[in-house]
Amino acid sequence: MSFSRWALLAAIGVLIASFFIFDLQDYLTLETLKAQQAAIQTYRSDHPGLSVAIYMLIYIAVTGLSLPGAALLTLAGGAVFGLFWGTLIVSFASTIGATLAFLSARFLFRDQVKARFGDRLNVINKGVDKDGALYLFTLRLVPIFPFFVINLVTGLTNLNTKTFYWVSQVGMLAGTVVYVNAGTQLGKLESLSGILSPGLIGSFALLGIFPLLASKVVEAIKANKVYASLIKPKRFDSNIVVIGAGSGGLVAAYIAAAVKAKVTLVEKHKMGGDCLNTGCVPSKALIRSARLLAQMRRSADFGIKKADVELDFADVMDRVQTVIKTVEPHDSVQRYTDLGVEVIEGEAKIISPWEVQVIKAGDSRIITTRSIIVAAGSSPLVPPIPGIESIAYLTSDTVWELRELPRRLVILGGGPIGCELAQSFARLGSQVTQVEMASRLLIKEDAEVSEAVMTKFRLEGINVLIGHTAKGFIIENGEKILLAEHENKEVRIPFDQILLAIGRVANIKGYGLEQLGIETSVSRTIEINEFQQTNYPNIFACGDVSGPFQFTHTAAHQAWYASVNALFGSFIKFRTDYSAIPWATFTDPEVGRVGLNEQDAKAKGIAYEVTTYLIDDLDRAIADSVAHGFVKILTVPGKDKILGVTIVGEHAGELIAEFVLAMKNNIGLNKLLGTIHIYPTLSEANKYAAGVWKRNHAPKGLLRCIARYHEWRRG
Repeated sequence: MSFSRWALLAAIGVLIASFFIFDLQDYLTLETLKAQQAAIQTYRSDHPGLSVAIYMLIYIAVTGLSLPGAALLTLAGGAVFGLFWGTLIVSFASTIGATLAFLSARFLFRDQVKARFGDRLNVINKGVDKDGALYLFTLRLVPIFPFFVINLVTGLTNLNTKTFYWVSQVGMLAGTVVYVNAGTQLGKLESLSGILSPGLIGSFALLGIFPLLASKVVEAIKANKVYASLIKPKRFDSNIVVIGAGSGGLVAAYIAAAVKAKVTLVEKHKMGGDCLNTGCVPSKALIRSARLLAQMRRSADFGIKKADVELDFADVMDRVQTVIKTVEPHDSVQRYTDLGVEVIEGEAKIISPWEVQVIKAGDSRIITTRSIIVAAGSSPLVPPIPGIESIAYLTSDTVWELRELPRRLVILGGGPIGCELAQSFARLGSQVTQVEMASRLLIKEDAEVSEAVMTKFRLEGINVLIGHTAKGFIIENGEKILLAEHENKEVRIPFDQILLAIGRVANIKGYGLEQLGIETSVSRTIEINEFQQTNYPNIFACGDVSGPFQFTHTAAHQAWYASVNALFGSFIKFRTDYSAIPWATFTDPEVGRVGLNEQDAKAKGIAYEVTTYLIDDLDRAIADSVAHGFVKILTVPGKDKILGVTIVGEHAGELIAEFVLAMKNNIGLNKLLGTIHIYPTLSEANKYAAGVWKRNHAPKGLLRCIARYHEWRRG
């Protein structure tokens, strides 16, 4: 804390202490006010201007310092100045004092609160940015909320000072009038509690509810404005039409059907979407085959002198397709039809907020629906690199068509997809060069995570080129060459095949979003609110098409909220919960993650402690010859509350689930340490990591006393 902050805090502390040390609160009682009423009235008659100035200064000081007595001073305003002038004076004095308290809290404490509770404060600030004035107005109208608390707490948020001032002045006006009016009848009052009769409390409560009702009215007005030029059908064929049968669309349809809604699911390509056909399932099947090869090459590590391997790449890729076919029934038309979903294999187009046109084999059908859920997924990003049109490039969607192993494979991109495929193809026998423009692979992870993966890659023969920016493609003497720039020098990288793995873009074109005016974000996804709604309240979006995460499990997670809010949002709505989103990168070593890592915490200004347990000390990892990696936990300083966890090592994606559960249910490391874990298992790494935290926070003074006690017991 800076000197100026300490100085202000000290000054405020001295003033507050003086108030109580000199018993100034004794002057701010109803009895004192009634006893001195005549003398005060006389002084006010003799010195009208000065009396207003003194009164305002006292009132501003009391409210600015959050001292008790504001209610009594408001009564005095009515008794001394009357209803009109008393209300006017008190209104300005109370608002000025409240604003000073607001600014003091902001100056003194906001940085510290942000450093400690950055994530929570960011969530609050998003709500404040959107509806802060409304919520403050509501709080000001309800006298059961102490105003000094409101002043101090709102000072910690992003609420604009001007907004705070005018909302406070308007919001406190009703209460001010009530108190000032009571002050004009001071002689009849026996206690302050007499002001707030049950009827008056009820009136205040109604005033408090009014802004919430008003917000509903505002929502309705906005909706009517959006729908103004459109004609709503009188009857609907479906409760929900879901566009896209990937992870998000399938879960949305499943939820709707489970609660007996009429739901129509439209898919133009393949049921299961990217995850089943070109993403999660095939990539994990390929990774498993490649990992088995790598393990067999390490046979000596397991006491086996030699393990012969005969590899046919086409057989490996055929196995991938077999896995897809085996999983396919889980996402099939038949299964969802049996669940009660109307499944249409065709191309959907939104033609109004309540109408979806479906084209199938040249035939067209219009389905009317109360709500629409867009789950259209994403596609691989193809960058506009000069010469790319002359190269028959691969993407994560088309690589599964290969039946001949590329001899020299360049993978452009160092994110999870690029890393998983780079290692798999290298293990299958390709000469892999991985090109990444950033300073390391897996740039969203902490530096030691990236280093662990890059070290393993290089040991396995992958040519990892970081800090290389793709500038163009050429074909020279029949050879394909990637031109890259590294440290202002041109680097020529010859290849036989190139795989683009630099990200995915949301599918937001071609099915009516543009024509209807559905808003999109700067990241080229569908713009949604916290309820998964678009700017049309009855049109929802989930999964890759809306972001912010591009994971199968988050698409399913969002789909639950989209479906439930679409069906029951008129009565109750649920905000999507992103408090504990996990993910994994299925390289070797595997990387599992939930919550914050160090670079995220630093970027957000969140204070943290780090606890690390090295898996090379774990019995099961030693027995399995996978004794490498670590569990890294971020916690609130001095507490066992988990902010985030990163695991690097064998089955990290499985091990992270325990920490996801802990974070979701606010379970700290002490309870995790007290949970029995089977011996010997890899999951013991989680317990031992909690044990490291416990040792680092052992009560040293108490332990010294216990040691002396044991020494005394020995005689």
